[in-house]
Amino acid sequence: MTTGKDQYTHGHHESVLRSHRWRTAQNSAAFLLGHLKAGDELLDVGCGPGTISADLATLVYPGQVRGIDISSDVIDLATSTYEDQARENLSFAVDDVYALSSPDASFDVVFAHQILQHLSDPLSALREMRRVLRDDGIVAVRDADFAAFAWSPTSEPLERWMQLYHQVTSANGAEADAGRHLPRWVREAGFHSLEVSSSNWTYYSPEERQWWGQLWAERVIQSDFAKQGLAYGFTTTSELSEISDAFRAWADDQDGVFIVVNGEVIARR
Repeated sequence: MTTGKDQYTHGHHESVLRSHRWRTAQNSAAFLLGHLKAGDELLDVGCGPGTISADLATLVYPGQVRGIDISSDVIDLATSTYEDQARENLSFAVDDVYALSSPDASFDVVFAHQILQHLSDPLSALREMRRVLRDDGIVAVRDADFAAFAWSPTSEPLERWMQLYHQVTSANGAEADAGRHLPRWVREAGFHSLEVSSSNWTYYSPEERQWWGQLWAERVIQSDFAKQGLAYGFTTTSELSEISDAFRAWADDQDGVFIVVNGEVIARR
């Protein structure tokens, strides 16, 4: 998802990819959809398994959508998933957001979803996105703001999870609370005419709680987040197990709710 010079906090464990495969243009890019038109050429930066890219390709047809990611394994997954669906306007490639292979002025739209929060230099990435945009093209970025997350019921292990997440991302040179910083980053990268919004993913129904709680219960003990927390000396396997159990307990609580807050910005080149 990120670049070779950055440490991706989540990694690509199945529990991570499961959440990425759930994402669609409707639940993750609604703020952008009204700006799209048929024939737009679009770059999806950090496309992961390509679910949002595929939706966007349908919306801008016959315009081309190019999904890129630094992980060759993820690009192979996206390519194999959609190669049999006759989507002639959708392609995937390995690329680096800090040094995009596309020439200047190649796209009408550059979309980056949940990417800037993992970068050590989001401004450089945004400037590179601006380079490949055509005059008056738009950038659309959406990132979570972890410090703004809200959940109930709370517990000490879940509060510790949030603290630990910030410790790990900070050690990686990343900004877990990127959602609130997007307007400044976008403006400083040279864009103008900003449209700033926010939207939430809310998990409340029994099915939603089980899906969200179980994937985080796995992620905190099996993903790169867990490995990094241990390697940095921020946590122990015992503590991670307690956090994992807390996510499962939250998922089983009939009054449980979890709100993931996301900042969004659309701006012009």
